[in-house]
Amino acid sequence: MAAPSTPGSKLSLVIIDDNLGSLEMLSSALSREGLEIFTASDPNEGLDLVYAKHPAIVLTDLVMPNLNGLQVLDRVMEFDPAIDVVLMTAHYTTETAVEAIKKGAADYLNKPVSIATLRERIGKLVAEAERRRRTLALDDEMLAASEFEGIVGRSPLMWDLFSKIRRIAPHYRAVLIAGETGTGKDLAAQALHRLSPAAAGRFVVLNCSAVVETLFESELFGHVKGSFTGATGDKMGLIEHSHGGTLFLDEIGDMPLATQAKLLRVLQNQEVQRVGSLSARKVDLRVIAATNHDLRAAIAEKSFREDLYYRLSMVEIRMPRLEERKEDLPLLERHFIARFGAQYKKEIRGLSHRARMALAMHSWPGNVRELENALGHACMMAMGDTVDAQDLPPYLSAPGHTEGPVAPAAAPEQGALEEQERLLVQRAMESAGGNQSEAARILRIGRDALRYKLKKYNLDAGGRVAGR
Repeated sequence: MAAPSTPGSKLSLVIIDDNLGSLEMLSSALSREGLEIFTASDPNEGLDLVYAKHPAIVLTDLVMPNLNGLQVLDRVMEFDPAIDVVLMTAHYTTETAVEAIKKGAADYLNKPVSIATLRERIGKLVAEAERRRRTLALDDEMLAASEFEGIVGRSPLMWDLFSKIRRIAPHYRAVLIAGETGTGKDLAAQALHRLSPAAAGRFVVLNCSAVVETLFESELFGHVKGSFTGATGDKMGLIEHSHGGTLFLDEIGDMPLATQAKLLRVLQNQEVQRVGSLSARKVDLRVIAATNHDLRAAIAEKSFREDLYYRLSMVEIRMPRLEERKEDLPLLERHFIARFGAQYKKEIRGLSHRARMALAMHSWPGNVRELENALGHACMMAMGDTVDAQDLPPYLSAPGHTEGPVAPAAAPEQGALEEQERLLVQRAMESAGGNQSEAARILRIGRDALRYKLKKYNLDAGGRVAGR
């Protein structure tokens, strides 16, 4: 649900602590222009303030009567997972710290906390909340600046891809696009077509893995009446249908060898011969082929023609995996949330901390398509205006999912908890490409806390165990 604040209005902070002296000290120390502070010495009264005031930040003690800090965290996350919750305790344990982070806490502070440290941590959260509020209106502009012919990205790999497509599009006759399933090979093909001299012509698609082998040649080259049983009339094939435009052959690695030989002749001579016909017809078209197979290995196994491969791969484009361009993840998240929000007629403003962390920790074997499906599911399931971890598909949010932060079903042994924390830190460092500031942001902890954990688990800058 959206906070009842507009740009220029004050952000609010709710402080919950059963120690009245501590409550007064915290309120005084954190007082600043533009921040409205509400306090409660009883956690239930504090939650009533949260529900009434809808603060940007909640600062709560961990050990309190009636409700403890983790229970307060749970209630706040149920109300609005976009609220930043900071826990404080004089009884620090790794178990509680890991559980708090997994439940969605923005920070976990060990008492006694210096006033300077507290002001710095809360100040950063206030600045981030203000930045989020100011930039919500700029999201569409940012997306437009990072979108190229329907492909979203601003990582170096994607800028290189966009540059290559621009250079190739005016000149190509045949292009091979290689990449794993879900990386957007079809989007790259459409971009090439739209930027080519054939843009005014048709963009014709044939999924080679979906065609019955006995009908392949008829589908691609066409046939004449009586050329085989069932050929009751002349039929134009997709190659002729693509005349003046572009033919996109998706998953060309699944094309039968006999058909590959005939396609090679089309590429060499720019003419096509229908099945059963004695004459050839001239065609003018561009051919884009895509594959998720290793065609060089297929050549070695005699399942793909070497001469066709070299004809297609005079220009080859490789689509990067999502794992290789994790820096594009926030942009892609915003892109899909905006799209599905509009499709489902929902006002969805973003992801909670828990949802962002679950997505950041996943390896995305299905690439951008998997992310698209996951966020389509999440936007459909979201009850409010923030997508939370519980809205994600079960395999991303279930306790058994090892690639995302999840609350444990039962309190494990101390060694197991430390192993979970180490894995979280490692995955965050890997996702951030070794950038400590970004890893700390993913984990929602301070850089000093991250450095402590790196030292504690003997991890180097890349998140690997030092010395390995």
